[in-house]
Amino acid sequence: MLGDEAVLALGTMSGTSMDGVDAALLLTDGETIRSFGETAYRPYSEAERSILRAALGRWPGEPEVEDAAEVVELAHAEVMSGFGGVRLAGFHGQTLAHDPDGGRTHQAGSGGVLARVLGVPVVWDFRSADMRLGGQGAPLAPFFHFALARHIGAQGPVVFLNLGGVGNVTWVDPARAYPEDDGALLAFDTGPGCAPLDDLMQARRGLARDDGGGLAAGGEVDLEVVRKLLSHRYFRRMAPKSLDRGGLGDLPGAVAHLGDADAAATLAACTAATVAEASDLYPAPPERMLVAGGGRHNPVVMAMIAAAMDCPVEPVEAVGLDGDMLEAQAFAYLAVRVARGLPTSCPATTGVAAAVGGGQISAP
Repeated sequence: MLGDEAVLALGTMSGTSMDGVDAALLLTDGETIRSFGETAYRPYSEAERSILRAALGRWPGEPEVEDAAEVVELAHAEVMSGFGGVRLAGFHGQTLAHDPDGGRTHQAGSGGVLARVLGVPVVWDFRSADMRLGGQGAPLAPFFHFALARHIGAQGPVVFLNLGGVGNVTWVDPARAYPEDDGALLAFDTGPGCAPLDDLMQARRGLARDDGGGLAAGGEVDLEVVRKLLSHRYFRRMAPKSLDRGGLGDLPGAVAHLGDADAAATLAACTAATVAEASDLYPAPPERMLVAGGGRHNPVVMAMIAAAMDCPVEPVEAVGLDGDMLEAQAFAYLAVRVARGLPTSCPATTGVAAAVGGGQISAP
């Protein structure tokens, strides 16, 4: 569909934290990053979040799914229509259910609907092709992380940590020629990101998050809860591997016996402990860890991670990147790769049998 020229692509992301839709422009040929463009954010209303929460864990055809898809499509159409000059768009949708062991995944929303509304080709359904070849279907940003490592001039191994609803890492060796090369990447979900703490704050305080880590900062960690989490069989599995939003059980329920501050501190410690546990799987020690996603705004979580790691831990802004928009930019990048017939995942990122390009393209 595309030649090898750089095009202006629009990417979107609505993550497992379900706070809203990120949208970002990227000028890229699907291999190198030429420049970053404007960005936008469209928050979900509380009523929309309630509809999405009601559909979590649901599969196509089940109750509440159609309503959730309508919310997702409307929100994306609103934010995406504000961009001009776009040649191609990448639409991830809203993950409602992800069952890698069962070989199935469900992202609500139709790229075909958005293509008709926006008048540009839309690449979507990024995960299914990977899963048909035995992959986990996640995480999908690692190929973009490889391009980012090259873009920022990294000389040695670097780790990108995304703290969304679920945490995931990409270990990158920027000395390799291509992201699908042996030894270029290793990626996997680390464990809980923001979701358990956000759920706790919603349930106990009626708030979307622990802003500034204020509640967690005043609490004490229940180490037994952390130890029990780390005993889960998931942490004994080799990478690549991935998780659904609730794949490690009911963590807010695990701290139900604790007061609000202690519960928040304990959930923050769970996130940090699983990030530290992940470092045992890296092929070589990284020179630095760069953090994106909402969790980097919580200084308690960031301090706990930094204390547990043997390398500097910094938000991606330290190298001039936008940690709120990294995943939206990733889907702009992946959309161009799909349109060019390039792979978007490989054995080291999802466990797929061979490097594969995911995604289907809907014309306007």
